[in-house]
Amino acid sequence: MSLIVLFLATSVIFLVLDAIMLSTVIQPLFKQHLGDQLYAGGFRTGPAILFYLVNMVGILWFAGWPALQADAPGQAALNGAILGLVIYGGYEFTSWAVMRDWHPQMVATDLAWGTVLTAVSAWGGVTLTRWVMGAVV
Repeated sequence: MSLIVLFLATSVIFLVLDAIMLSTVIQPLFKQHLGDQLYAGGFRTGPAILFYLVNMVGILWFAGWPALQADAPGQAALNGAILGLVIYGGYEFTSWAVMRDWHPQMVATDLAWGTVLTAVSAWGGVTLTRWVMGAVV
């Protein structure tokens, strides 16, 4: 039961925060540098869903679940930050290396955001799960 609560809590935090940041900062920044190279509809739903599901599995496996078992939300934040740096760094540095119009400002912004987002989501998911499961018992 706690794994389901952890998944839901972490997912909601991640999706809400990311939707806000994507619409207000990331999308305009990428549009500024990439223009009409971006997908006309904003994003493709299928690949976006796949990213979020795979990302949630990684966050839970490497950050949230071990921290919940250890009763250590700070561990979730640290491991989440490291994982976010790896995930977003892999994407951003590869894109920068192979795409002509990839801009360093995009790399820095998205890398910082992914690191913070993953840390906050992992920490928040563990914190909320501890609270909910404590209230259930």
